[in-house]
Amino acid sequence: MSLLSSVKSNPKLKKIVHWLLIPRGQARPRLWVRLFVNPFVHKRGKNTTIRFNSRMDLLPFKKFEIGSNSIVEDFATINNGVGDVFIGNNVGVGLSNVIIGPVTIGNYVMLAQNIVISGLNHGYEDINIPPRIQKVITKQIIIEDDVWIGANCVITAGVTIGKHAVIGAGSVVTKDIPRFSVAVGNPARVIKKYNFETNCWGKV
Repeated sequence: MSLLSSVKSNPKLKKIVHWLLIPRGQARPRLWVRLFVNPFVHKRGKNTTIRFNSRMDLLPFKKFEIGSNSIVEDFATINNGVGDVFIGNNVGVGLSNVIIGPVTIGNYVMLAQNIVISGLNHGYEDINIPPRIQKVITKQIIIEDDVWIGANCVITAGVTIGKHAVIGAGSVVTKDIPRFSVAVGNPARVIKKYNFETNCWGKV
């Protein structure tokens, strides 16, 4: 049995290891993890910039990868505590974005400011337990290549946004958005699609 399997199968040992990695009730890993573990565990492509004032809440027991020529702007937060986060090449993660795994972002994706992309939800069904401490539920978010997401959008768990889709500012995406379309609103709905026969964008 591997060391990781041994830890996972022993609740007491798992609790101790978790405490060593991250303070109880917090999302940010301890300083020693950020400085001496994460740089050797997570993958970062060439010419990628992660701004000093961004917050990388990354833990070694989940995956984080960011490709080449990408940028994570100031005050953005990326958290892989409950799900892997993969970011492709030539991606712009804008000011004050929040990305909580499980999330996969393709290449040449443009994220404006104040966007929340969260594959995480808390249970709320048991009214005798605060939602904060109920079981965590995760659903994969996929953002395909060439997507543009406008400022102040929310992308909810389980959603797929297709290639070259555009999400208008302030939208809340609760359902899949097809490729080569424009969606706006709360909840977001498709208002335009690209017509490959006429080679132009048309209203839906």
